[in-house]
Amino acid sequence: MTGKITDYTPVSEISRIIIRKMTSEDLPQLEWDGEYTHFRNVYKAVYKRITHGTAEAWVAEAPSAEIIGQVFLQLESDRAELADGWNRAYLYSFRIKPAYRNRGLGTRMLEILENYLIGKHFNRLTLNVARDNPDAIRLYKRLGFQIVAEEPGVWSYIDHTGKWQTVEEPSWRMEKQIRTNSH
Repeated sequence: MTGKITDYTPVSEISRIIIRKMTSEDLPQLEWDGEYTHFRNVYKAVYKRITHGTAEAWVAEAPSAEIIGQVFLQLESDRAELADGWNRAYLYSFRIKPAYRNRGLGTRMLEILENYLIGKHFNRLTLNVARDNPDAIRLYKRLGFQIVAEEPGVWSYIDHTGKWQTVEEPSWRMEKQIRTNSH
């Protein structure tokens, strides 16, 4: 025994987690007690795109009202291979707090997102996943995504202090057909 304490969430609590559309009131909790404060402006921009109809976002809310998961969906992009507004959408910023991982919550969240897209007549879902994230790659493959391209994974944002930040995270672009054209 290593003496390491492992966070564990009982199945009964997992079954009581609510997955719902994100609201503006959720924005502060997406910072996860300071861990993601640097993405504050990114989250605000996502919410603005939601109000314009070009994005959607869902959160997973624990019985304690704590936000323990999130997933964003871009419906339109200047890169049509990611999202084109009518056929292909782009999933990003998908995360679940460590104590709630490997319990089926991520699968549930993605099912809700896919059902939403099917209802909007989208056929494909794309995402980029860091090449050094084998757990996420395994999850996406299990859920039917396939690697379709390499991505440099370079993107920029303005952090909460107003500083320009550049992220370099070599990634795989993955894609999944979520419905056939015959539906």
